[in-house]
Amino acid sequence: MTTDDLLARAQTWLTEDPDPETRDELAKLIDAHDVDELAARFSGTLQFGTAGLRGELGAGPMRMNRSVVIRAAAGLAAYLTKNGRTDGLVVIGYDARHKSEDFARDTAAVMTGAGLRAALLPRPLPTPVLAFAIRHLGAVAGVEVTASHNPPRDNGYKVYLGDGSQIVPPADTDIAAEIAAIPSLTTVSRPTEGWEILDDSVLDAYLARTDAVLSPGSPRTARTVYTAMHGVGKDTLLAAFARAGFPAPDLVAEQADPDPDFPTVAFPNPEEPGAMDLAFAKARETDPDLVIANDPDADRCAVAVREAGDWRMLRGDEVGALLAAHLVNRGARGTFAESIVSSSLLGRIAEKAGLAHEETLTGFKWIARVDGLRYGYEEALGYCVDPEGVRDKDGITAALLITELASVLKEQGRTLLDLLDDLAVEHGLHATDQLSVRVQDLSLIADAMRRLREQPPTRLAGLPVTRAEDLTRGTEKLPPTDGLRYTLEGARVIVRPSGTEPKLKCYLEVVVPVADRAGLPAARAEAARLLSAIKRDLSAAAGI
Repeated sequence: MTTDDLLARAQTWLTEDPDPETRDELAKLIDAHDVDELAARFSGTLQFGTAGLRGELGAGPMRMNRSVVIRAAAGLAAYLTKNGRTDGLVVIGYDARHKSEDFARDTAAVMTGAGLRAALLPRPLPTPVLAFAIRHLGAVAGVEVTASHNPPRDNGYKVYLGDGSQIVPPADTDIAAEIAAIPSLTTVSRPTEGWEILDDSVLDAYLARTDAVLSPGSPRTARTVYTAMHGVGKDTLLAAFARAGFPAPDLVAEQADPDPDFPTVAFPNPEEPGAMDLAFAKARETDPDLVIANDPDADRCAVAVREAGDWRMLRGDEVGALLAAHLVNRGARGTFAESIVSSSLLGRIAEKAGLAHEETLTGFKWIARVDGLRYGYEEALGYCVDPEGVRDKDGITAALLITELASVLKEQGRTLLDLLDDLAVEHGLHATDQLSVRVQDLSLIADAMRRLREQPPTRLAGLPVTRAEDLTRGTEKLPPTDGLRYTLEGARVIVRPSGTEPKLKCYLEVVVPVADRAGLPAARAEAARLLSAIKRDLSAAAGI
């Protein structure tokens, strides 16, 4: 693209942009002839995929803005109309990030203009409430405006269909084709009224449903510290805990209320270093039984426990196993499912209980579609404990269930760590870790994947690689995806680019047999050694 072409394209975009903020931003770039920055924003379009849209806020087709969202909404409306949903309801939720409410209202306007019915949730609410509302209201689709746990400068656009699950192929490519077919924003009808703003009855119905995840008469004594991570989870979680009869959580005041700038954290993700520091400080003051955190849109749940006199985060795989064991103990029936990057311990627990077990590709868009699903989880702090109510991860109901488990164990004089020890002795110590590399240049991820494909490792941590699979070819049970899986003697490694962030993610698991509780310290030391060595060798093999 020549400089003149670039400036012309930017000028055309400017004339259509409905947002005075991004118009002003883009006009300044054009006036300054900032060719490099304009090229970054106009070198393509933000791609719509199975994660919907997610990106940095700003002007231009490579950023998240009202023009991009209006096009996305128009593409979704066209897709729904072509598939016979000509007068169906589309329910729209949003978080408290910059521009989220604007994007939600634009979506409602586009749906109304296309002849569909649109309903907005009454205010910023957790993503699980939107996922619940789709099924509860009999909607044909749902949209959640959120960037979840991404940095403050980002926002996103997540699409669900009428089954309450996020879109999967081919719906994503079909919607993307409809978006690409929109010639101009001037062709998109956007009335200024005609949609419904819902009252609290949907939220009340969601909260009534949360009661069902707990056992009638179960102990409700565990005390918690809670952080909403500057997101939208606080009010809904407090209401759910009050209904259940748990002690009111002690709040991390600095992070309790929504703040789109996320001032106390570098990344508003409980897994990121430092994100839980304020919660741990509060726990040292109040001495609770556990610490709970939601990510900003409250679909994920993090749990921390006291260990050796201080607090540590449980890994997502640890919480996933604890919830599974709790449900098994309560007599749950149905299929237990997880993503392929999550721990194989869930399969062992399900097999011992005589339950079906399924592995899916990464993401709840796949987990939620498992036939007969009773429980699903993924290692990235996502748990689905009430699939009939919410066919997605839900950080509110997961928090309730883990607090019930902590209460049951507390009545027995035991802790979550004691139950993890029991599981290790029964099934072997399953230790997981992750090698995650954030990049500025996405070509570095492609280079690493190509290097691993061309020269796959034959040994990691001294363990022979017994099977190397390129998941782009798919397997008997999995559709194709950009990933690599290595099976070793007593270990497993999966490498994949992140679908939502500029990261290369490597998921590691080792399984060390344990004869009895006395053998646990040695097993943990051996697992730590193996995981460290696998990280080192994998980094070298990938050139990262």
